[in-house]
Amino acid sequence: MTYRVYIMKDYKTGAVTSHVRSHRSWLIFLSGISLTLVSAWLFLSTPENNPADSLAKDIPKADIPAIQQESAIEYTADSVNLDIPNLIEESTVNDSEFNDVIEITPHAIAPDSENLVVDDPLSESIEQTNKSLQTVTVKTGDSLALIFSRLGLSPRSLYNIMSLGKEVSRLKELRPGQILNFHINENELDRLEYEVNLTDSLLITKLNDKFQAELIHEELEPLVKHAKAVINDSLFLSGKRAGLSDKLIMQLVSIYGWDIDFALDIREGDSFTLIYEEQYKDGVKVSDGPIIAAEFINRGTSLRAIRYTHEDGRHDYYAENGDAMRKAFLRTPVELARISSRFNLKRKHPILNKIRAHKGVDYAASTGTPIRATGDGTVALAGRKGGYGRTVVLKHGGKYSTLYAHLHKYARGVRTGKRVKQGQVIGYVGKSGLATGPHLHYEFRVNGVHRNPLTVKLPKVESINKKALPAFLQTINPMIAELDRLTGKRALASQQTKESSKQLSTLMEDG
Repeated sequence: MTYRVYIMKDYKTGAVTSHVRSHRSWLIFLSGISLTLVSAWLFLSTPENNPADSLAKDIPKADIPAIQQESAIEYTADSVNLDIPNLIEESTVNDSEFNDVIEITPHAIAPDSENLVVDDPLSESIEQTNKSLQTVTVKTGDSLALIFSRLGLSPRSLYNIMSLGKEVSRLKELRPGQILNFHINENELDRLEYEVNLTDSLLITKLNDKFQAELIHEELEPLVKHAKAVINDSLFLSGKRAGLSDKLIMQLVSIYGWDIDFALDIREGDSFTLIYEEQYKDGVKVSDGPIIAAEFINRGTSLRAIRYTHEDGRHDYYAENGDAMRKAFLRTPVELARISSRFNLKRKHPILNKIRAHKGVDYAASTGTPIRATGDGTVALAGRKGGYGRTVVLKHGGKYSTLYAHLHKYARGVRTGKRVKQGQVIGYVGKSGLATGPHLHYEFRVNGVHRNPLTVKLPKVESINKKALPAFLQTINPMIAELDRLTGKRALASQQTKESSKQLSTLMEDG
């Protein structure tokens, strides 16, 4: 690499000075490098090899007038490898604008560089872009057509996919948060993966320019765990301290919702024991539940529930004797609410200030709390009803009916004539009508007669029949044994047996 540097010499003083002026920052930077290299070379060179030093020694300083003369010195530094930007080769410099000029001749490339093969990272990135994986998280308002458009995929591909039949109909019901993986090759879709739920995935692949769809099912890996807790404040807080998730606590409430009013019946010192599953996928926990077996001790009474799977794949919970835990009605329509007024036929109305029978139960809760249908039925009324305000009346067959009053608003789709399922949200707590604050007024009627919702005997659903009972008992025996072990009943029974045997031996010895 060759540099030409114009240097100002002062023969009178013998000093060598250089002045480089530039209005471009890169030229200043390169000039600095050049002068540094020249200085280093002059310093390290011997006088015999340094023409500048020899010239300075040979000229008498006193006999030469003070004349400054420009002298050109060429310096070649082939061993210095500088990374010169392409900008220098493209720029034009007018020598007349500068007193000092540096000429740079690039020699960094080897003579046989034309035969070298150099990896180009840019071409590699382009190749990766042409064939890449695009992960898309569905947003609110998204559709498959909008996603295809954003990715630059052709409408023809979308049409061919949606024409595959029933399997791809799930793509019409995308929900926010769901994930789709697009494998794209040169702006053409090769493969689409869609996780429908935790166990099912839809796989769409392209083979011979035609798409095909396949639904893949993957079983989750269950891990059985257990938990125990004594209730000292509330079921929810006690469950949290025992390490239970919100889902498991609400599942526990659902199992015992027909027998225990969790707003009224819970007492300090009540306890529960659970055997449940955690679901894992690829070694990662993805879900809680279901509860396999449970024991709830309420006011000293033990209630056990066992999960049983029927031959048709249906799951339900039963007591140890085969009685169904699920009745035809839920005991309460609002979960974990507080009772503010009970069933009382001689109650004094708080607003009218006169005796008026209170033919239901009031559940105090914040505005907007969901209200659930206590049983399957048909909506007989969804509208205003005098002092009840916004009201929903459900008919359950020809014998039973329930009323839900003072609603803030109705749930979507709830209107007269519609069918509802047990546990379905039908409205939200409010204070419409004659109400002093947000609460739900709930009534239960049998053949048109008001009954106390807290004490009325609820009808049961079908229990395990006598023919299937032996198979049922054989199936639940391991879970009953595990509950006995966790609650200490097996040890207690063993201890009682030993004590009875000891007493019997003592009596026999006494004659």
